[in-house]
Formats: sequence, C-alpha cells, structure tokens
Amino acid sequence: MTHGHPSGAAPVPDGPYPTPYGAPTNVAPQPAHAFPQQHATEPPQPDPAPAAEETPAPKKPGRDRYLDLLRSIALVRVVVYHLFGWAWLTVLFPSMGVMFALAGSLMARSLKRPAGSVIRSRVRRLLPPMWIFGAVALTLLFMSGWNPGDDPDQGGGPWGLVKLFNYLVPIGAPPYPAEAGDLGWLTGGTWSDDAVGPLWYLRAYLWFVLASPLLLWAFRRAPWPTLLAPLGLTAVVGSGLVTIPGETGNAVTDFAVYGSCWVLGFAHQDGMLKQVPRYISVSCASLVMAFGLWWASGHLGDEGWDLNDIPLAQATWSFGFVVILLQYSPSWQELPGKLAGWDKLVTLSNNRAVTIYLWHNLLIALTFPLVDLLYKLPFMQSERGAEALNSTYELWAFAFIWPLIGLVVLATGWVEDLAAKRRPRLWPNGAETERPEPSGRGRRR
Repeated sequence: MTHGHPSGAAPVPDGPYPTPYGAPTNVAPQPAHAFPQQHATEPPQPDPAPAAEETPAPKKPGRDRYLDLLRSIALVRVVVYHLFGWAWLTVLFPSMGVMFALAGSLMARSLKRPAGSVIRSRVRRLLPPMWIFGAVALTLLFMSGWNPGDDPDQGGGPWGLVKLFNYLVPIGAPPYPAEAGDLGWLTGGTWSDDAVGPLWYLRAYLWFVLASPLLLWAFRRAPWPTLLAPLGLTAVVGSGLVTIPGETGNAVTDFAVYGSCWVLGFAHQDGMLKQVPRYISVSCASLVMAFGLWWASGHLGDEGWDLNDIPLAQATWSFGFVVILLQYSPSWQELPGKLAGWDKLVTLSNNRAVTIYLWHNLLIALTFPLVDLLYKLPFMQSERGAEALNSTYELWAFAFIWPLIGLVVLATGWVEDLAAKRRPRLWPNGAETERPEPSGRGRRR
C-alpha cells in the first residue's frame, strides 16, 4: 500500500488462465514418425488405422497452475505481513504487484469479448462479497459509536453519509473512523483501520477494470510508452515532486504505482515478454529493481524497509520482480513434484481469494482475544507459563487465523460462486468428483 493503509493482495478470480502464448490447444500429439504438421487451415491427417486405446485424447486448455501458485503465495504473504508486520516481506515478495499483473493478464484475455460485458462481469464478481463484508463492518462500526455524519475526517454532515456509498461501489476508499470504540472482543482504536483499511484495494482494482479497454487499446498501439508511463507518473506523484491531497491523491498514487504491473499482465497475455530475449529483460528488470532499493534506502520511514510507504520504490521493485516472474513462467497445467501436495489448498485459495482478502485482517484482530484466553488455562497461571506464552504470542495468533479464515470461507465464500453465476460450493478445493454417467449414455451437451 502506498498511503498508510495496510497492504495486501486480493485477486478477483476470473476463470482459467489462458493457454501460454504460442502454445497449441486442443491438438493431439503427433506420432514420432508422422510428417510435419500441415497448414493450420487443413485438418491433420490421422495415423493409419490407430488402435482406439492408443489414440491420445486432445489436451484441454486449463488453468495455469504456476500463476495460481503465485496468487496463493501472495495471499499467504499478505496474511503473514499483516499479522507480524515484517517490513522485509514487501521486498521478499511484492504481493500487490504480482496480483495486479495476474489480474491484468486475465483482463486482457477477457477483452476479446465486448468491453461492456467484460466490465459488468468483473464488477458483478467483485461487489457481492464486498457487500457481505461491508454489512458486517458497518454494523461493528455503528455499534462502536461511530457516526459518519459527525465525523470531521469524513467531511461531516450529509457528505459523510454520502461516502458510505463506497461500501456499495468502491469508486473511492470506504470510510471509517480514525479511532473506533472498543467492542469488548475488538479492542484498541486501530481495529477499524485494520479491518476496513485494506478495502482500498477494491477501489484500485475497480479503477483498473474501468480503464482496461482504453489501456489495452493504447498498449497494442504503443506498447512501451503505455507500459512505462505509470512508472513515470509515480516519479511525479509518488516522490513528493507533485502532491495531490486527500483520497484523490491516494487513488491516483495507487493507480500509478501498480499501473505498470497491470500492463505487464497485458504483455504476458499478448506474448510481448516472450519476444524480448530473456537476458535483456532480466538484466533491465534487475537494474530497475536496484534503483528501487537505492531510492528506498534514502527514503526509509518509521517502518524501515516497508516499500508500501515508499511509492517509487514499490513501483520499480514490483515492476522488475514481476517481469522476472513472468519471463520465467513455466505454465504448468499441474503442480510438479512436491508442490503437487499443495494442489487442493492452491485451488481453494484461488477460488476464495476475494473472501480471504476481505476478511483476513478483521479475523487477525479477533485472534488476539482468543490467544488471551490461553492465559486463563490452569497450567498457564505460573510465571513460567505466562513467559512461554508471551514469547510465542504471535505464533499462536498465526495458528488461530487459519481456522478462522476457514470458517469464513464456509460461511460466506459461496457468495463468490453466486456472483460468478456458478453453483454455490462450500469448500471448492478441487476434490469434488463428477457423478458417473449412466452406462451406455453420453453426457448431454
């Protein structure tokens, strides 16, 4: 994040990733002795009298599991960052840049259809999960005594109430009090910032979705200027050279910081990155990343090397990092080796990415009262027991957050399916098995 709110990554699942650029689809492998493949307009000739059981089935295009894995890593990194507050995680893995790049790639693929229908589909997938969370968040804020009409930070009067519209359609960041009252199990004035602050991402995502038809049109006519322009804009509005006040400035800065990553998604989808020799793209990306670290070293804030507080460093480091990730993209259809053991969790996190992102920070705030209950256990009453719990407090919170996320996925995650016009599922980890077809009958098409 670039303006003080917690940062994170919230992908909006948009269906399978496209088949890698240049890879054939729905084509059966040729036998080793076959002649070279004919022109694309001519149907391939079958091998003479092949045995039915030896004929390979056409390979169906599916999800790119490498990109799915990146999204899952980004989500886990977001949760860990918000729980432990380790600034160096923003350098180790810039989740926001990665997630905006993945979303940009999906958006470019979808814009093969009419732009209006694509935008409606994206907005429809985004809003219902937000409405569920917003209803809970606003209920908690009102219970704590917050009145947006009396909040001077929100403009007060009718304007403060009008801003509540951002909980329905996040054109701007949803409002919340700088300090909220305690609710017994939600204590400390910053819980409102922890719970609602990350919703800035939905505003940024919506801006990119609305701008994508124009951005993609510009990219395909002037790819390099379109790709690099957001970095130049960040150098202006994210370095202090020009300051735009208020929430408008925050929104413009976010759009600039992550704009090049979004357009990198276009480049990945259209195959532009594959046209650049790897040694050139990786070398240039490394130089851009080195500049980002150099800039950060001279602009460290209270949180040290937290790139979320240093817009130009965040933009350049994320850009270079994403270039390297996408340049080396192996485009797996299945997770290889030991990674295959994580397949179900990767599938689940991708199917419930919006739910996990929306709720995780509020759930983190709820883990601390749960950990505090451990102090009341009989064997924890000694000084030694209390010392042991003090030293492992955040680890216990880390252990509690995942069951809480699982409960929220079960309770509200099905809304993502309804928003996507799919059959509601409680735990979509890919383990569902299709009902066997009746003997002698084919499936209806």
